[in-house]
Amino acid sequence: MSFRLSGVQDVAVSEDALTVDLSDGRSISTPLAWYPRLWHGTEIERTHWRLIGQGEGIHWPDLDEDISVEGLIMGRPSNESQKSLRRWLDGRGK
Repeated sequence: MSFRLSGVQDVAVSEDALTVDLSDGRSISTPLAWYPRLWHGTEIERTHWRLIGQGEGIHWPDLDEDISVEGLIMGRPSNESQKSLRRWLDGRGK
């Protein structure tokens, strides 16, 4: 089965949720805890994002985080290992 993914129109990150508005009118909201780098990011880092892959994904350059529309639709949280996350946090001085 193949399907065309809708592109990202807007992204909002609150204290506890990531909400992505798609071009087909849907909004997908997920717990921010699913994405530890976003969770640990500052408000400024969370609002500094850009679209990648013709709107099929979102990239936060300050957090080195990429999230795909497909992953959001499928309900997939980050699969980053705890070891990798700890190394990233240590590099941030946290």
